[in-house]
Amino acid sequence: MAPTEAVVFVFFAALLTDLAAGLGAVPFFFVEDVSDRAYVTLWGFAAGIMLSASLFGLLPEAVDQGPLVEVASGVVVGALLVFGASRLLGEYKFHPQTISEADFRRLVLIVGTLTVHSFPEGVAVGVSFADLNLGMGESILGFSVPILAIFVTTAIALQNIPEGLAVAIPLKTQGISNWKLVGWAVFSSVPQPLAAIVAFYFVQIARQTLSFGLGFAAGAMLFLVAYELLPEARTRGQNLPGQGHREIVVGFTIGVALMSPLLIVG
Repeated sequence: MAPTEAVVFVFFAALLTDLAAGLGAVPFFFVEDVSDRAYVTLWGFAAGIMLSASLFGLLPEAVDQGPLVEVASGVVVGALLVFGASRLLGEYKFHPQTISEADFRRLVLIVGTLTVHSFPEGVAVGVSFADLNLGMGESILGFSVPILAIFVTTAIALQNIPEGLAVAIPLKTQGISNWKLVGWAVFSSVPQPLAAIVAFYFVQIARQTLSFGLGFAAGAMLFLVAYELLPEARTRGQNLPGQGHREIVVGFTIGVALMSPLLIVG
């Protein structure tokens, strides 16, 4: 069983990733609108971050922890969960009272989808802390923190910023105040600290499931990149020169490059 202090540490680490989503709304304190070029670049950046965390952090660790079939099973289940949640939200019928149904539906889909997506991201944070206090990694606040945990937590926090922006933009068009934009952005990632402590606790008492859990987190994030982040960037970039491909590549490259120092250390 995981010590209470370790569970609290993991909770606050995941809470930081949640709060990072609020940074996505900060630009609206200074400008009235965010350009398509900046938006597309940020989504490319998020895709680069998540792809790096999955391919170079979670999957190699998963293969080291267990048989390939368990890793592959986790990847498939993680991808299917995100796909199923997206389809379920897309088919749900909403009945707004204050704004048009089309606008309300779009707002709920964006906030709801990102909230559901934040669950596997929280799982990724939780399972990455599986080796907490086992004498491997960096010393932080008296805890021995695995490099994988630092890598994944940093990656999730950084990619939460453009996700927070994705929540804030449509809400801004409805006249929502800036501080409420921050609140909604943070709310969209609320499941992360909760999912993190559940995943961390689970792999402590059933460590043989760690390879599946790491594969699950990687599969969910890889699917998000392919099914949500990159398509969203391409859609938003259609009116840009070259359909925004340059901005996507630039953002993606920055995201991968930003993770490189942690990859080298790991």
